[in-house]
Amino acid sequence: MMSTSAKHDYDFVVIGSGFGGSVAALRLAEKGYSVLVLEKGKWFTADDFPRSNWNLRRWMWLPAFRFFGFFKITFFRHITTLSGVGVGGGSLVYANTLPVPKADFFESVSWGHLADWQKELKPFYEKAQEMMGTAVNPVLKTGDLALKKLAENIGKSKDFRPTNVAVFFGKPQETVPDPYFGGEGPERAGCNFCAGCMIGCRYNAKNTLDKNYLYLAQKKGAQIQAESEVYDVCPLNETDGSDGYRIKWKSATRFFKKRGEWTARNVVFAGGALGTVKLLLNLKEKSLPGLSKKVGADIRTNSECLIGVTTFDKETVFSEGVAIGSIVHTDAHSHLEPVRYPAGSGFWRFLGSPLVSGKNVLTRLFNILKDYLLHPVDNLKAYFVSDWAKKTQVLLFMQTLNNTLRFSRGLFGLKSSLSSGPAPTAYIPEAGELANQYAEIVDGKATALISETLLGIPTTAHILGGAVMGRNSTEGAIDKDNRAFGYKNMYICDGSTLSANPGVNPSLTILALAERAMNKIPAKIKSAAPGGNYQMPSKIEK
Repeated sequence: MMSTSAKHDYDFVVIGSGFGGSVAALRLAEKGYSVLVLEKGKWFTADDFPRSNWNLRRWMWLPAFRFFGFFKITFFRHITTLSGVGVGGGSLVYANTLPVPKADFFESVSWGHLADWQKELKPFYEKAQEMMGTAVNPVLKTGDLALKKLAENIGKSKDFRPTNVAVFFGKPQETVPDPYFGGEGPERAGCNFCAGCMIGCRYNAKNTLDKNYLYLAQKKGAQIQAESEVYDVCPLNETDGSDGYRIKWKSATRFFKKRGEWTARNVVFAGGALGTVKLLLNLKEKSLPGLSKKVGADIRTNSECLIGVTTFDKETVFSEGVAIGSIVHTDAHSHLEPVRYPAGSGFWRFLGSPLVSGKNVLTRLFNILKDYLLHPVDNLKAYFVSDWAKKTQVLLFMQTLNNTLRFSRGLFGLKSSLSSGPAPTAYIPEAGELANQYAEIVDGKATALISETLLGIPTTAHILGGAVMGRNSTEGAIDKDNRAFGYKNMYICDGSTLSANPGVNPSLTILALAERAMNKIPAKIKSAAPGGNYQMPSKIEK
């Protein structure tokens, strides 16, 4: 049974407030532990979100330019990643979609030997869906109907369906008392289908983590300290962490960095695959040398690609609906979803390029120029379309097929290298064919990011792995219950722990794995000494 002494500031410090950290905060607080959540990003309210993604200062996280938004782009040699920053983590910027993966994911050789995952995770998937207010998207809009037509054309009508999404579908923009937690949660307002989910919901309809897990965790006494980046975690007294840890942090937004530290009996790393892996690799070189050599290994990209289709039809509008309103399973390993942005959000237009392929940069450059010469009018129309978001449907293609990278420390942060399987590719033939068929349906042209077509570097919104599960420290960084090898009282609960490609949006799976891990931690012994001798307000802003 777990207990603590008054010499620690907290029973648990949770590093990160995304899908894993939010679960840890609530479940540990419910069990009677004192909990502090340290989050690098800012707190956001509806008024803080931009009206379009042209407002880069409010949208993007670029501290060097004093941009403190919630959307981050990270470039590596082999992959470009899209991720979220802020209280609520990726839930602030994700597309609300919460699917359960197919059986292949649970049975993958990379982790299927550790447990009957499909059986063990089933109740936790259900709990997470309930917490997130998951509902079936009730309205199919233009992009969804086009996907339905594509499904019919390829003989996959039975595999097309509306998505399960974390959105409150009441009367549009009508505010009502908490509809989910018996009045314990915040007021909510009905979705108006503006498609603004991924640039921050300004209408209180999106079920982000600050409106469920984190909100309830605070009511149970958990503390959240925003704008605080952890840079060191070192054991107290005993080198294996059995006596607890000292967690050092610095301001993530101040020009002159403020620093501080807390002590805790236990620590939960939950900074996402990028944040956690970067921190663990740094710590392995100094404060936590006993971490597994598998830290940074088995990085996965969900084998996905993003393709835009810009319509030339004057009456077609894509910027209506929830961010992702439908999905079709194109084969046993692959899925296709239409992704939309709200009207006016055309930032991505300047990064567009004709959808081409090629074995090297010269071949791809030649094919880009060739496409411009063969289709000059279509390319000009696609580039200079009046409202990119209204006229462009982004197609997200995902697969469960396996390939892995490795992250290691580089001169300017993380760097990537090839690990196993083929390198992630910017061009997946099946995805390209489906995009071209979709373009025919909507009278449009398929495009891709210039970083993909010219440089051959794929983009993923779902970077996973780097602290995967294993039977021992030679096979993984954590055990099947999310406990770090090499140290006591240390857990990892975020996308870095996913040990196979889910092939669908991974948020629900991260939630379910964190629910399972926290379920294994016993309640605090009531007779134990207080967990923390320092009390703070429930919301700390820097």
